[in-house]
Amino acid sequence: MSGHSKWATIKHKKGALDAKRGKTFTRLIKEITVAAKQGGGDPDGNPRLRSAVLAAKAENMPGDNIKKAIQRGTGELEGVNYEEITFEGYGPGGVAIMVEVTTDNRNRTVSEIRHTFSKNGGNLGSSGSVMHLFSKKGVIAIDKAAASEEDLMNIVLEAGGEDLSDEGDTWEILTDPAGYEGVLNAVKAAKIPVENSEVTMIASTYTKLDDLQARQMMRLLEALEDFDDTQNVYSNFDMTAEQMEQVAG
Repeated sequence: MSGHSKWATIKHKKGALDAKRGKTFTRLIKEITVAAKQGGGDPDGNPRLRSAVLAAKAENMPGDNIKKAIQRGTGELEGVNYEEITFEGYGPGGVAIMVEVTTDNRNRTVSEIRHTFSKNGGNLGSSGSVMHLFSKKGVIAIDKAAASEEDLMNIVLEAGGEDLSDEGDTWEILTDPAGYEGVLNAVKAAKIPVENSEVTMIASTYTKLDDLQARQMMRLLEALEDFDDTQNVYSNFDMTAEQMEQVAG
């Protein structure tokens, strides 16, 4: 199997930003609350909530925080009424960007997201303008030292995964969202440590930028990620190795 995805660089960058500013818990609490509101408070019967709870536990969120977020979602505790909005737009060089937010004030959020795009060399697009370039996939990243390609290939084929790709230092398994948990559990059952895993949006094509545009693009992505209501930012920005080193530094 072959193919590639560039989700990891942006996701790792976002993870570093979240840790730096202490935003992770807030983002996860919002996701748990919305998931519980939409699908009920039982993680066993609510896949979205189950994933959110697992992500919260992976970040060492206290169980009481998780419980209260679920109760706010189900209405057992009073809480904020959140609305989910997906923004679509373009960055420098025509890079496609999708921003998922969870907000209690639509007008404020629309205004601030639009301003962030325009201030950083991008522009907000209409609904549907870039969404067709992305598809929802389960992604499981594994350090190359942790497993051989042959072992992972067997797991992917037996558990119903879609693809296994070489991403430099890591192997990345792609799955259909419905099959994500089954493949992830199969990897864990084989005692293979997982570096990162989630259901996310993967672009079908990618856009490379020169260094000047790349720096401008990173400023735009960071500004969008830094917005308090932002849950996820996706783009089809394909960084060169040198640009990735700059981000990592």
